[in-house]
Amino acid sequence: MSKKAAISLHRKLKGKIYVESKIPKITDENLQLIYTPGVATVCKEIFERPELKYDLTGKGNNVAIITDGTRILGLGNIGPDAALPVMEGKSVLYRKYGKVNAFPICLNTTDKKKIIDAIKAIEPIFGAINLEDIESPKVLDISNELVKQLSIPVFHDDRHGTAVVVLAALLNSLRIVTKKISEIKVVVAGAGSAGYCIAKLLNFAGCKNIIVLDSKGAIHKKRKRTNMDKYKLELAKFTNQNEKGQQLSDVIKQADVFIGVSGIKNLLKPKMIREMNTNPIVFALTNPEPEIDPVLAKKSGARIVATGSFRYKNKVNNALVFPYLMRAILDLKIQKITLKILYDTALAIADTVPKNKLSENHIIPLINDKNLQQRITKALMN
Repeated sequence: MSKKAAISLHRKLKGKIYVESKIPKITDENLQLIYTPGVATVCKEIFERPELKYDLTGKGNNVAIITDGTRILGLGNIGPDAALPVMEGKSVLYRKYGKVNAFPICLNTTDKKKIIDAIKAIEPIFGAINLEDIESPKVLDISNELVKQLSIPVFHDDRHGTAVVVLAALLNSLRIVTKKISEIKVVVAGAGSAGYCIAKLLNFAGCKNIIVLDSKGAIHKKRKRTNMDKYKLELAKFTNQNEKGQQLSDVIKQADVFIGVSGIKNLLKPKMIREMNTNPIVFALTNPEPEIDPVLAKKSGARIVATGSFRYKNKVNNALVFPYLMRAILDLKIQKITLKILYDTALAIADTVPKNKLSENHIIPLINDKNLQQRITKALMN
């Protein structure tokens, strides 16, 4: 994949999505039904019985992908204009794999209240909201507030989607190295939206020894409050209970798993991997450049290596999650995303890889696996 090829394709397409009518041919007769005067009858029905909006419009299959452009991939705050190609790409994946109509909405404001107000204002059009690439901890505040105020589910892909795919990949990795999640030590580099939810979901899954680091070092209960927002204080309640170490080089020793969602290229050094426990698992998930080159990680002794990039094997990317999970959320009319829902989804994804196909280079299903939707939907029906 070359940079030139990516630019060339986008210049040729001039946008990766479009809106298309479900009605193949417009006639004088059906025009009166889909527009005036017939549509007035439909409007009146919805006015009198608002619940019919899910039966008489596309609301139940429409998702808004909302960003303010403050945290785009590994590029940081590049603004709403430059964010649009990413949101269009997500819309394509939503349609291709989940048959969901997803609309990229890049807001020209970074103000938390204005973002919340904008999303509340467009709620009537959509069956769900997908928050995307908004800086932390602001996005967590936005998500929590929207959950309280909206009647539709609020999915935060950087948080929910990433945590699900990480847990799914980890469960299968542990099967290969024959370790139990309750007995391993996990180091998470990055305490933003992804790191926050990864730690919470791993804890929910039974992992007891988790250490999370941010730019100031390891998070723990006795760290200065000036370096701790309310979400890091929440993490401190169940992570790093022994208050060990300060920096990654300290806490990585004898760790079984490294999970990188730091946004920092080459953060993990070969020496650190050599100081991990036997059969170390390394998930270097920062895009576009991981915390360590996967080839170098293997050479340094990592038993299993994954990245968030589609350039390498073991593609631990939330693209594997959001189209299928959102399809299930819409179909099952799920109103709130819980840790139980995320956990059940991760199990379904992990179990999609047949035991006889599971290997160090195949810990996660491919994005086009035809069994994913059925497994995830069935898992969430219980």
